[in-house]
Amino acid sequence: MKKVLYIILISIFSLILTSCAKKEESKSSSSSSGTTTTTTDDDTTTTDDTTTSSSGSGVFVVVGASGNILRSTDNGSSFDNVTSPTANYLTSVTFVNNTFVAVGNNGNIVRSTDNGTTWDNATSPTANYLWGIGFGNNTFVAVGNSGNIVRSTDNGTTWDNATSPTENNLRGVTFVNNTFWAVGQSGNILRSTDNGSSFDNVTSPTANYLQGITFGNNTFVGVGSSGNIVRSTDNGSSWDNVTSPTANYLYGVTFINNTFWAVGASGNIVRSTDNGSSWDNVTSPTANNLYTVGFGNNTFVAVGQKGNIVRSTDNGSSWDNVTSGLPVTYANNLLGVTF
Repeated sequence: MKKVLYIILISIFSLILTSCAKKEESKSSSSSSGTTTTTTDDDTTTTDDTTTSSSGSGVFVVVGASGNILRSTDNGSSFDNVTSPTANYLTSVTFVNNTFVAVGNNGNIVRSTDNGTTWDNATSPTANYLWGIGFGNNTFVAVGNSGNIVRSTDNGTTWDNATSPTENNLRGVTFVNNTFWAVGQSGNILRSTDNGSSFDNVTSPTANYLQGITFGNNTFVGVGSSGNIVRSTDNGSSWDNVTSPTANYLYGVTFINNTFWAVGASGNIVRSTDNGSSWDNVTSPTANNLYTVGFGNNTFVAVGQKGNIVRSTDNGSSWDNVTSGLPVTYANNLLGVTF
């Protein structure tokens, strides 16, 4: 009888252990699961269903002329100035590996490892204007004037020049499918399959300036002067022009929630909900140039001329002006934003 009771107790104990193990396995599976992401321009991450910021910083950081660095901890409702280590124009900023990195005039590279509270200069290998920065495979790549491309593999601490196939000015850069892509003057499109060490030219359908590039739903989109929009659906092997709803210069482009968004001159905001095939204008609250757009915590933030900041909390349906706290002058143009 004792043996029977003993066997019954052991069986019950084993069942309890098995049940607990399954619960823990289920918890582990759900917490580690999620959509596969791909790094894009301004370092957002795109998926087939949605786009969210890769930073997880909880902070919008904006950079611009005169070395301006602004920071928002309330989803872009208000911004505060942060002490900057430079008076040079800062043109682009991204956030990866708990580090903000911004680039700008005279090859300036600045960096913050405390969520954008304090910033330091990093030694740059170039004095050329740097316009765009991207990240992938543990590598930062920044592009700029005269075809200059610089690269860091130690989280932005040190930088080296990369081989460039062009002397044209380069404006935008992104990382998709183990490949860096850059765009610029005369419709230049470049790609690198060796982590940004070297780049090759890709045939472009336009001679217009291309200012920005992004990726979503297996589609590349580039934007530029005269409202030019170009598109590739074969992993960048070939590109075509797309009909644009504006002749205004388009400066920045991103992919959020299955929608491509671009911003540009005279406050233009355009969007595409069919993978970049067709585009519509969205009502903008400003006539100032908008230079780039970022996204985080279900909030869009676009920045531009004379300290202008606009914001949308309803998936881009409507936009409002936000006070930047800066004097309304060209010396306070805002050029980069990330989350």
